[in-house]
Amino acid sequence: MLSLLFANPALFAAWMAAVFLSLTVHEFSHALVARWRGDRTAEREGRLSLNPFDHIDPMGLIAFLALGFGWAKPVPYNPYNLKNPKWDAVAIGFAGPISNVLTAAVAALVFRALVDTGVLSPLNLLAGFLFLLIFINLALAVFNLLPIHPLDGSKLAIALLDRPGHAPILDFLLRRGPQILLLLVFISLFTPFHPFGFVFSFAQAGCGLLLGGSCGAYMNMLFAGA
Repeated sequence: MLSLLFANPALFAAWMAAVFLSLTVHEFSHALVARWRGDRTAEREGRLSLNPFDHIDPMGLIAFLALGFGWAKPVPYNPYNLKNPKWDAVAIGFAGPISNVLTAAVAALVFRALVDTGVLSPLNLLAGFLFLLIFINLALAVFNLLPIHPLDGSKLAIALLDRPGHAPILDFLLRRGPQILLLLVFISLFTPFHPFGFVFSFAQAGCGLLLGGSCGAYMNMLFAGA
């Protein structure tokens, strides 16, 4: 990210704007569904907001700038306030990835309306921002659906592992999930292996379906010389 800042500041700004918007919609959606299901914890803590600064985690932002991997502040909720704690927790968790897919779809419609009709050049900065918004949202959705605690996908795994015989598996998921996730991140960042490569493959495939073309080729063109 820092190398992109110096090579192409405008594209760096578009990338950061797309990241902030994607994370904001994601976290806001968690808070909104929690409110709908009866819990106002996130609302009271100012997280039912579309202001990106209400969701930024300073350490997560620094990690993203330095390493290309970061995080936002998790949205809190009190399961005891929910109408149906077991499945409402799943709904709150899945609200984030679903909102990202919807954001990507809307961005794709705008991109095609502007670029396919010739209103904007494919290399226009606004076109680049819309493309990054599509790709980042899809990647964020796929990544967060992984059934590794504390990612959103783990909420469904927790809901399904509710029988007494599942207790050892559930305990392992809750205690070891963050360590497993951190290990996979370090492997991805500092070795030739890429455990999350499939996330970008799915995001690229979804992007291609939305735009009707090769997103990999467009990304190469967009970042050429950056």
